[in-house]
Amino acid sequence: MKNDNTQTTYTVPVPKNKAGLRLDKFLAGEVEGYSRSRLKALMDAGHVALADGPATDASKKVKEGDVYTVTIPPVVAAEPKPQNIPLTVVYEDDDVIVIDKPPGLVVHPAAGNADGTLVNALLAHCGDSLSGIGGVARPGIVHRLDKGTGGLIIAAKNDAAHVGLSKQFADHSMDRAYLALVWGVPMPPKGEIEGNIGRSPNNRKKMAIVERGGKYALTRYKVLKTFGDVAALVECRLATGRTHQIRVHMASIGHSLIGDPVYGGSGRSKRSKLQGEAREAVDNLDHQALYAYELGFIHPKTQQKIVLQNKKDNFINAMSQKLERY
Repeated sequence: MKNDNTQTTYTVPVPKNKAGLRLDKFLAGEVEGYSRSRLKALMDAGHVALADGPATDASKKVKEGDVYTVTIPPVVAAEPKPQNIPLTVVYEDDDVIVIDKPPGLVVHPAAGNADGTLVNALLAHCGDSLSGIGGVARPGIVHRLDKGTGGLIIAAKNDAAHVGLSKQFADHSMDRAYLALVWGVPMPPKGEIEGNIGRSPNNRKKMAIVERGGKYALTRYKVLKTFGDVAALVECRLATGRTHQIRVHMASIGHSLIGDPVYGGSGRSKRSKLQGEAREAVDNLDHQALYAYELGFIHPKTQQKIVLQNKKDNFINAMSQKLERY
């Protein structure tokens, strides 16, 4: 390995017992601290090479005696600017930070949200310590929550932590539980919802349970409280993590989330039964009633299990109290 002020270069020969492995898998086992996805990105950018030129095919089988060169480019400063946006920090150490994200806060800059995001806030709070693996627009970001979903979200403060946390998301070993207010009362009160999730064939801006393609998704739900036959407080635990998974799955069984601007059509008839504060709370809600209240993970450095919860101090709890009095 060679270090200088601009880049780091790894020289990686292929031994006999590693011949036949995929290139990305082989390199992930040899270059410490870099995941297969990160190495593939380096390949795509031309930073992995054999003697005869760039190696860009992650699925290529390596051969005994081949010698790969992996060049890690210098860290590029994140493009988003630090912004002093208040954060509710639930947990923080030198490796990870967990934030209780309010509904309405976008996680990372994108079209239509160039700033004012969680990334901008993290840059101000953490300075230069955030992991760069997520790219210049998403430093430290390991996973995301929809703009309208509040709750616990974790970010990595260095590349090693990012790799460890990303692996837990990839193998679905991280604990994630949500509180949701849904229209009607699911029956049975406890169960599982399965169904591959992909782009809706009828509306490409929406996700849907699809018969062909998509990605396998499993949500476990449990009714915690009912409000007559109008609504219910439901705990949803993710066995997988797909875009809009809880919102799509609950809507698929006829119990869409209250306030959901995309999948909430099933609640129109129930809404007419609400009165007073409950009716006002529902009408004023401009996002889905969904809150990530539990996050459990293995700390990437200490290997200790950490479980964080916030059941009471969130907008779901406040809305539940109003629904109880309808």
